[in-house]
Amino acid sequence: MSDDPQAYIDDMARSRGYVLDYHKVMAKHDFPVLQAANGLVSAAYLDQRRLDRRTKELIFIVSLTVIRASKGHIQSHIRVALDLGVSPEEILEAIEIALPEAGIVAFQAGFDAWREVVGADGLEPTVAVHEGGRGA
Repeated sequence: MSDDPQAYIDDMARSRGYVLDYHKVMAKHDFPVLQAANGLVSAAYLDQRRLDRRTKELIFIVSLTVIRASKGHIQSHIRVALDLGVSPEEILEAIEIALPEAGIVAFQAGFDAWREVVGADGLEPTVAVHEGGRGA
C-alpha cells in the first residue's frame, strides 16, 4: 500500500472491491489512523490465510447483520460476495443464520439489504390482508 492517501484509497478499493465513506474521509483527515485500522482488517480479512475470500464475505455479511450494521455496509459485502461468485441463495442462507441467535429484527436488516441488491420480489396474497410492511 502507498503512503499517498489517494493512491492508498485506490488500492483499498481494488483489494476490497469497495470503500466506505469513513475510509474516504479518514484518508483525507487522519491518514495514519486509517492505515492502522486497515492493517488490522488486512490481517483478519483481506490476507489469504486458511479461509477463502468467499467464506470470509459470508461471515462478514452475517456478522454485520447480527450487529445491525448500516444497510449500505451490509450491501457492500453482498456485492463483493456476488462478484466472487457466491449465489444470491447462498448469501440468503448465510443471512438466515442470524435468525436463531440475533432474532427477526436483525435478520430483517440483512434480508432487506440482500433483497435490494439482488432485486428479489415476493408473492402477494390473493386475499384481503392488512399491509405489514417489511416486518414479521
